[in-house]
Amino acid sequence: MNTMQYKGYTSRVDFDDRDDIFVGNVLGIRDVVGFHADNVADLRSAFVEAVDDYLDTCKSVGKTPEKPASGKMMLRVSPEVHGAALVAAMAAGKSLNQWAAEVLRDAAHA
Repeated sequence: MNTMQYKGYTSRVDFDDRDDIFVGNVLGIRDVVGFHADNVADLRSAFVEAVDDYLDTCKSVGKTPEKPASGKMMLRVSPEVHGAALVAAMAAGKSLNQWAAEVLRDAAHA
């Protein structure tokens, strides 16, 4: 996946072969923030402009802009997976939270 980052926001970039343009969308928020351009330099500028416009629009309408992640996550897993993860964390000498954060970090960057 091709991504770009700006002010804590990450965008996914795809190439639209039909229209011969790059198309980007900001990930991790419910609001739809998209942009496009026909070359990489303009795409970067369009991404910055889209994020800045999103932040300005939120401010002007009195809305708190969404952030991609708060750092808090709640997961629901089967009791078997929960137990196995707890054993793995204990075997590694870590809390379940520390262990899960490392596993998620490693998986996300793989």
